[in-house]
Amino acid sequence: MNGKRYFAYSDYLKKKYGERVYKLPVNLPITCPNRDGECGNCGCIFCGDIGAAFENLPSNLSVKEQIRQNAEYIGKKYKAKKFIAYFQNFTNTYMPLDDFKRVINEAAQENIVEIAVSTRPDCINDKYLDVLKEVKNEYNIEISVETGLQTVNYKTLERVKRGHTLAEFIDAALRVKKYGFDLCAHLILNLPWDDKTDVIENAKILSALGVNQVKLHCLYIVKNTKMADIYQNGGFDMGTYYDYVDKVITFLEYLSPDVVIQRLIGRAKEEHTLFANYGTSWWKIKDSIDAQMEYLDTYQGKKCDYLNGKCVKKFLI
Repeated sequence: MNGKRYFAYSDYLKKKYGERVYKLPVNLPITCPNRDGECGNCGCIFCGDIGAAFENLPSNLSVKEQIRQNAEYIGKKYKAKKFIAYFQNFTNTYMPLDDFKRVINEAAQENIVEIAVSTRPDCINDKYLDVLKEVKNEYNIEISVETGLQTVNYKTLERVKRGHTLAEFIDAALRVKKYGFDLCAHLILNLPWDDKTDVIENAKILSALGVNQVKLHCLYIVKNTKMADIYQNGGFDMGTYYDYVDKVITFLEYLSPDVVIQRLIGRAKEEHTLFANYGTSWWKIKDSIDAQMEYLDTYQGKKCDYLNGKCVKKFLI
């Protein structure tokens, strides 16, 4: 961990690629099966109409052009030479297989060392993974898959209308790992119907499945969503950002030290939300997490003692 108390994504990338690597977001004109009637019509109750694309270029631009423009801007700003093409918004495997093959191949450009595909657990299929494997082999490009889980609590998944259960995530994880791709899971640690036990179980299940990376999010209350209606009507209280800091540290303590931490907290534009990061900046919360871990003298994996038959280990000393 290079002296840090958790396995930071920036350190992982630098070790893997020999220098700093930056993501280039790619925005496709697609939707989600939880919106078009396949498994739901209104999406998750916390998800806004623009998905995750707060900073993306317009989806009517070609994949090649989006990568060119983003690489030019980020390359100049950070003096970057290597990039990850990040298919970010909505569900990037929810399209005809030939279309998926076309856009993934279009991303295989010079200076692209990795292609990251964000999708849902119920949209990961062997045929689409075969396409990614072909691109990996043909262009010598690394592949990673990101998928939203949000929580392992199946009752909360139903309550937020995710449209899938924990079983679909387990199936997706096993399939992605079979192909040798890195798998990143997204979690919202402060969903109002989850408690500390759910936080710990999140860490345990990701560790047991061999998930490679994780992105943590603080719940945003996005305007004009069902979650916003519940929040405005007093359906739940978000607590304080100290509660979030405590949950993140607990999660990290139970998480395998081998799991890369892509993000401890996200960010959202103020004009889109009723609530975001407890009214303070994301970096202040991150700094609070770092400071509290230092104060407690704790670290990622400190309590990860539950794998490989915990109860018989005493006989093996």
